[in-house]
Amino acid sequence: MTVSAPTIGHAVSADGTRIGFEQFGSGPALVLVQGTMGTAYNFRELAEALADTYTVVVPDRRGRGLSPHAFSAAYTVDDDVRDLDAVLAATGARHVFGLSSGGDILLKAARSLPRIEKIALYEPAILPGGIPRKGAERFDAYSKADDLRGMLTTGMKLAEFGPALMRAMPDWVVKAAIGWIMKQEAKSGSDQYASMADLARAFRYDFVVVASMDGSIPTFKDITQPVLLLGGSKSPGYLGQALRALEKVLPGVRRVELAGLDHGAAWNIDRQRNKLGNPNAVAERLKEFF
Repeated sequence: MTVSAPTIGHAVSADGTRIGFEQFGSGPALVLVQGTMGTAYNFRELAEALADTYTVVVPDRRGRGLSPHAFSAAYTVDDDVRDLDAVLAATGARHVFGLSSGGDILLKAARSLPRIEKIALYEPAILPGGIPRKGAERFDAYSKADDLRGMLTTGMKLAEFGPALMRAMPDWVVKAAIGWIMKQEAKSGSDQYASMADLARAFRYDFVVVASMDGSIPTFKDITQPVLLLGGSKSPGYLGQALRALEKVLPGVRRVELAGLDHGAAWNIDRQRNKLGNPNAVAERLKEFF
C-alpha cells in the first residue's frame, strides 16, 4: 500500500494540553482514536484506506507522539474525553472509531459529548471481571519505581498478549526480553513507530483508562448513538466476551466478527510487528457503517 504523507494539525484541550493529529483525504471528517501501545502512525494504512471517502483525523492521545504530556496521578479518563472533544470541535468531525482503550474512551465520551453522532469500536479493552487486584498492585509498584519493563510485562500478562509461554514465565524473564528489545531499538531506532520505552511511559494512561471500565458495561445502556462493534476471531477470549456483553446493553448496536483477524487488525500490516494486520478489511466495515 502506498501511503501519502499527512498534514499535521492540533487542538487545545480544556486544560491547555496540545493534542496533535495527522489528517488525510477529503470528505466528511472521521476521527480514529488509538489504543494501547500505539500512536497515530499505527493507523497510517487504515487512514489511507479511508481517505478516498473521508477526511481522516488521527490524533495522538496525550502522553505520546504529537501530544507530549507528562503523566500525573491526577489524570482520569475524562481528560481524554475532553481531548477528543477538542479534536471534534477543531475538525468538525461527528463520526469516531476507537481501538482497544481508545474504544473505552469513546464509550465514556458517547454519554457526554453531543458532537458524536456515530461510533465504531474495535474490541474495547474491558476485562469482564475487572483488573485483578494483584495485577493492579504489581503495575502500581512498577509505575512508582518508573520500571518501564515491569509495566509492559504486567500489561502484557493482564491483556493476554504475546505468546502464552512467555506470559507464563516469571516477570524477571519477560522483563529481560523486553529490555533486550529496548536496547536494540536504542541502537537501531524503531523506524517511524514509537519506541517501546515511549509507549511504556504512555501505558500509565491506558492502565487508568482500562481500570475505569471495571463494572461499567451496564451503564452504557443509555448511549443513544448508533454503534458498530468489531472484533477478530483470533483475539483473546475476554475481548469477545466484552463485545457480547456490550451487544446486550447498547440499544442501537450492530456487531461484526472478522474471521482470521486479531486485536491488531486495524493497525498497519507488518511482518514483524503485526502479522494479522488487515486495515483494508476494517476500512470496508467502517465505510459500510458510516
